[in-house]
Amino acid sequence: MKKTGLSITLAVLLFCQLGISQRSSKNQPNIIYIMSDDHTAQAIGAYGSRLAKLNPTPTIDKLAAEGMLFENAFVTNSICTPSRACIITGQYSQTNGVLDLDGELDPAKEYLPMEMKKLGYTTAMIGKWHLKNEPSAFDYYKVLHSQGKYFNPTFFEKGKGEWMKNEVKSVGHSTDVITDITLDYLKKRDKSKPFFIMHHYKAPHDMFEFAPRYADYLKDVEIPEPASLYFQPNFGSEATVGKNGKLGAVIGSSISDRHLYRNYVNMLLKDTVSGTIATHLAYQEYLKRYLRCVKGVDDNLARLFDYLKKEGLWENTVIVYTGDQGMMLGEHDLIDKRWMYDESMRMPFIVHYPKMVKAGSKTDLLINNTDFAPTLIELAKGKKPSYMQGFSFINTLEGKAEKNWRTATYYRYWMHNIHHWVPAHFGVRSKQYKLIFFYAKHYLPEAEWNKFYWNKEMRIYGYNTPVAWEFYDLKNDPEEMNNHYKDPKYKDIIASLKEEILKQRKELNETDANYPEIQKVIDKHWND
Repeated sequence: MKKTGLSITLAVLLFCQLGISQRSSKNQPNIIYIMSDDHTAQAIGAYGSRLAKLNPTPTIDKLAAEGMLFENAFVTNSICTPSRACIITGQYSQTNGVLDLDGELDPAKEYLPMEMKKLGYTTAMIGKWHLKNEPSAFDYYKVLHSQGKYFNPTFFEKGKGEWMKNEVKSVGHSTDVITDITLDYLKKRDKSKPFFIMHHYKAPHDMFEFAPRYADYLKDVEIPEPASLYFQPNFGSEATVGKNGKLGAVIGSSISDRHLYRNYVNMLLKDTVSGTIATHLAYQEYLKRYLRCVKGVDDNLARLFDYLKKEGLWENTVIVYTGDQGMMLGEHDLIDKRWMYDESMRMPFIVHYPKMVKAGSKTDLLINNTDFAPTLIELAKGKKPSYMQGFSFINTLEGKAEKNWRTATYYRYWMHNIHHWVPAHFGVRSKQYKLIFFYAKHYLPEAEWNKFYWNKEMRIYGYNTPVAWEFYDLKNDPEEMNNHYKDPKYKDIIASLKEEILKQRKELNETDANYPEIQKVIDKHWND
């Protein structure tokens, strides 16, 4: 009798647990977080930039038309590794410990997949990881080796041996291959649980190697050019262009032949032409290569979305589309990212979820990439962990107002004049204004910094760049053509933004208490 009673009790408990699990699974959406590398908002038609008329992203545009488009989504550190660390941890760079491209994310801080697993999700990381250590918190991963190759990329796959020895090879263009891997995972997944997939493309990262089938795409099309590619007399400061423009040859890699060591005129045209014609031709080639990579992403997303619809997963799957940061596409005659200028700092961010998000909606809510993890966790029916510094914007997705939301977002680029010769800087951006402080110093001591990145040009021209402030009125000057830092009519606004910087640096653990040499520069030039 005792055994029979115990068996009945265990059966009832098992039934209850199964029922709870099934109800939880039924109420929780699947989530696919899609992120392309360096896919900037101005290269997505739905954002209405100068490139929109080229119709570069019909699949993504349709996703936005059926979901919500975020107009003010920003990265907190516009470089691949730190941005990804902020997204995974929900924390700013100094708190999660990943300041630059050399940073390694501690596996104990892979918070987002950890929280998803607690909520009953099966988790997968597919594509570009770029955080050095094993993505061990995921149930499954198949990730590129470091930056990865565009063609025939090698992956590290869970279940194929220990980390860094679990290499598997592939054949094809990386965008196609990564989509194939995700589709295969979906077909073989554990269907008793909701899924959380981070689906990350390498494209359209520089250098832009597109699939051969896109060689004729935009071949005979004239790509619209930004005015600031050629003329911007009031842009920048001594920190970014030098006094009377004298640092233009060594700060910020360029489309034109302005920059001595890295520019697309030399890289693409091999000094065969010069001047304005050369800049025009280099820009056209730069953008066409970039947009051909974008086209590959958009077409592959159509494949992925078709599968979700065919399998009846479309309505109950949250789809997020974003980039890991923005990208300079010739604006201010700059290439790459890193800068706090909007084209580099702004992230595309689109959410599609028919059960919650109203089709065709847009929001100007000021979000940043530390907010992504808290929001995804709440979409999965969890609660934001207290250790995350970002905030959930699920109310916005539900069509409700957010309470006590930030009025400005903090940004910091920690590297200094490395790779693309961008000076170290921090600042805040509100909906209308932007204040940037270029403090011109690497956080590492010079001797240690030189071990990693020393070369003659950086040492002579790059390390000792000037300290300066830049201020932009984004409502009246959305293209950031006029630095109004010295304009007396903005004196009070600039003072309030400086107070905001100090407040956020303290609240977010972004001070320079551990970097006294930088703090000396800040103290010396704060009231310049």
